[in-house]
Amino acid sequence: MHVQEWLETVPAVAVYALVGVVIGLESLGIPLPGEIILVSSALLASQHGEIDPVVLGASATAGAIIGDSIGYAIGRKGGRPLLAWLGGKFPKHFSEGHIATAERSFEKWGMWAVFFGRFVALLRIFAGPLAGVLRMPYWKFLIANILGGILWAGGTTAVIYYVGIVAESWLKRFSWLGLVAAVLVGLTSMLVLKRKAKKAGQNLEAAEAQVP
Repeated sequence: MHVQEWLETVPAVAVYALVGVVIGLESLGIPLPGEIILVSSALLASQHGEIDPVVLGASATAGAIIGDSIGYAIGRKGGRPLLAWLGGKFPKHFSEGHIATAERSFEKWGMWAVFFGRFVALLRIFAGPLAGVLRMPYWKFLIANILGGILWAGGTTAVIYYVGIVAESWLKRFSWLGLVAAVLVGLTSMLVLKRKAKKAGQNLEAAEAQVP
């Protein structure tokens, strides 16, 4: 079933909860389609008055901020053994190459990696736990986490909602295009990161091979 069609079958409160939970779990470090759920829910809100876009945006923002904060706490407590465990559970997402790429981003950009990572599918999963593992000062993490969560979750909800209102006559076609666009953006960002991660992994292996 189409995601939006499925969302139409559940009450508004359940939509708010679903969006918050899925985005929260994704931000915590579990690979889930948070962006697709958010886009579909915002489109649904533009069609049905039962779903309040403000409450929807607040739910998404809260899920993003809380999930990232929990991920930070888990990463800070678990350290690198946690990354090794995640690599065993989710090898496609937490491979050594992906972790190396994310670490370089954090070393280069610091708290901005948390902020801008919210807009990249793979980094959205990494940001919280990795910031904790690397022991980024919590106040820096919190500022970037809150600002990134508000801009990404609230901004995405507002943009998709108002575009849906303006383009009401094209809404059915746009719902498909919106989902396709979200998937394509996510896949593109993941492919770019995967290529960088593969290169980082090869460099890491080469460096380890040179160590006597």
